Amino acid sequence: MINLSKQRIAELKEKFKGLHIAVIGDMMLDCYFWGDVKRISPEAPVPIVEVDEEFYRFGGAANVAYNIISLGGIPKPVGVIGYDNNASIFDSLLSEAHISSEGIITDDQRPTTTKTRVIAVKQHIVRIDQEKKNDISTEIEDKILDYLNRNINSLDGIILEDYNKGVLTKRIIEEVINLSLKHDVIITVDPKFNNFFNYKNVTVFKPNKKETEDALGIRIKNEDELKEAGNKLLELLNCKYVLLTMGEKGMAVFRKGKELIHIPTKARKVADVSGAGDTVISTLTMALAAKADIAEAAYIANYAGGLVCEEVGIVPIFSDKLFDEVNEDLK
Repeated sequence: MINLSKQRIAELKEKFKGLHIAVIGDMMLDCYFWGDVKRISPEAPVPIVEVDEEFYRFGGAANVAYNIISLGGIPKPVGVIGYDNNASIFDSLLSEAHISSEGIITDDQRPTTTKTRVIAVKQHIVRIDQEKKNDISTEIEDKILDYLNRNINSLDGIILEDYNKGVLTKRIIEEVINLSLKHDVIITVDPKFNNFFNYKNVTVFKPNKKETEDALGIRIKNEDELKEAGNKLLELLNCKYVLLTMGEKGMAVFRKGKELIHIPTKARKVADVSGAGDTVISTLTMALAAKADIAEAAYIANYAGGLVCEEVGIVPIFSDKLFDEVNEDLK
């Protein structure tokens, strides 16, 4: 049981304000075409979608940065976009959200990673991906590391948000972690399969159950196997904490030499799980930077993840809603 008083919640909410969090990873643009289907194309047996609405949202690491600002922090997104029309749209979204673009590097050898979804009659017709997954060049790595070295003293936390699109190379991972350790800055990780075991010595390593199973080559079917997996990750990565997310089964927090902490899910009515992982890592890092302990931070992050699952589509979590809901839960 997590012991959180209303006074402690109010204190943490206040400390969220103005925290500087760098979000390093794969910046993405989500594009949506909504429309209707009234006929089949004469050119091929496919539906013709008559588009009624087109809109754009942050995706990937950019959505994590958007969650940081909605929680009252100051995000510093660090990543790569292309030299294309989607990059212009991405820059416009940053400007509209009042998020700094100083850490966004343009690489004319890559497209801006964009996921375009065509939706008609409440059905997802097709998704079109524009991306390159190869590692960024040494020149781009140098620019990212230069930015971080110039800004490290202003940061309260760092998030490494990996979607395996090439930004978080082995060199970037190693040098950013070393920089965070040297300057005593919290660093959290949302990993994917590639480079899974390169994230050594971080503050929190946050895989989901499937990622853990795939990386360790096991299946987690019971409590004993869960404990074995979490403790194995602690050992292999030498991280301070492992936070393993398990969907409707909540979260498990592992600490060296201490009991496993179970945190049950807070989603009351799941509408869409899209973006929940982004919300969890954002809220967790903000809470830790606000000096919450790992149990408090995981509880609040779990609550935030549950709230966004009640919404349709990828939406951020807002500070007032989150802390009001947590307070209500404490009654």
